[in-house]
Amino acid sequence: MEELKELHDQLPSMSKDEYEKVFNKAFKNNPFSSFENTPIASASIGQVHIAYLKSGEKVAVKLLRVGIKKRVKADIKIINFFNTIFKPLFSHYTKNSIEAVVSEFSSMILQEVSLTHELGNLQKFSQTYKDSGVKFPKAFSEFCSDDALVMSYEEGFRFDDKENLLKENIDFNEIISKLVDFYTTQMLINGYFHADPHPGNLLVNKQGELILLDFGMVKSIPNNIRVAIIELIKAANERDYELYISASKRLGTIAHEAPVHELALFTDKMFDIFSNENLSSESMQKLAFEVLESTRNFPFKLPSDAIYILRVSAIIEGLGTTYIENFNGIKDILPILQKNIPKALGASDSVVETIIDEIKSIPFTLKDLKSVIKQASIGELKIEVSNSQLEYISKEIKDFIKPIILSFALIFTSIFMVLYDKDLKDYALVIFAIGVIKLVYK
Repeated sequence: MEELKELHDQLPSMSKDEYEKVFNKAFKNNPFSSFENTPIASASIGQVHIAYLKSGEKVAVKLLRVGIKKRVKADIKIINFFNTIFKPLFSHYTKNSIEAVVSEFSSMILQEVSLTHELGNLQKFSQTYKDSGVKFPKAFSEFCSDDALVMSYEEGFRFDDKENLLKENIDFNEIISKLVDFYTTQMLINGYFHADPHPGNLLVNKQGELILLDFGMVKSIPNNIRVAIIELIKAANERDYELYISASKRLGTIAHEAPVHELALFTDKMFDIFSNENLSSESMQKLAFEVLESTRNFPFKLPSDAIYILRVSAIIEGLGTTYIENFNGIKDILPILQKNIPKALGASDSVVETIIDEIKSIPFTLKDLKSVIKQASIGELKIEVSNSQLEYISKEIKDFIKPIILSFALIFTSIFMVLYDKDLKDYALVIFAIGVIKLVYK
């Protein structure tokens, strides 16, 4: 954790010339009564300064690094170049996972280097979660641009600053519970979440309130993915094998052709992680490696929607184990989900309202059923197939056709060899035989 702390907060700041160039571009009419030239934090895309507005408010000012957009675009080109070179070395599903990671990284990092985009995220997030009990900086949008973000300065200790939190008698269990509750609400109930909760972006003030910073990485989860994750957690808690596999396939992490025996081993390992309340961080790590080993030989995929969900889950788990040795976030998530399951699944808050909604929908359901029967009777019924199923079907067709094409290529090559030069008939016969064998025993 200490190494990560240094990585996030101790990168070199901009030179004086670069800093002045960005400042003068961002603030043609200086709105500050005072501005500290030395940044309080410096990261890869920018740095943060303390300042005071002429109206008296203390603010944090985030300045974008000079030329960062150009450098990021160059880095993305390099990553794509190496991905293209090494792609043939990987299996079909590994290639898909790498493509998803590269694509998601490229999209997100380009958004991160736009402070206008971050301003929009901050404003929407603050409005969405205004009643969450978590604090967010207030944006002064009239002074913001793509190069600068001006926000209220929020006082607090880093989430991993155990020493100062102890001095303030902050209850560790309570702040971990608040964090898990808030992220469960974000990811599984509302489907709109802050995707970068590292300790530098999470503060705790003297009153024990959580403060969330840095809104460059905010993601939305499609409803079908959110529901699949909820079912996955429910299945893991109840050790329901069929539901777990079904939800995993709908989530897109497991391909439809995955072998049953290896799926069973994988699922057992996942159930062990979810159900064991006495896992230390070391045993959790060991189990995680065993899970990865069990997926080595079957088609395991990493969909783009799952990348940040897994990332955030891992960070929250790490923060939890910082304070609670045998922390298991799944056990804390379940009661929150159970309390909010109608909302999480898109139902009305009231049971009566939900029943009324269902009754109202009956005529439409009957009408749809009549339409399906009519389409089937005249041969116009269409069946929709999921992307993962289409991918599987496409792969199966390619795998089936490839040896046939190769076989006919060998057969036709042998015929042309004989027509071209009869002295090559012995070679042609061998090639013809190979082609026929491949065709018969494909």
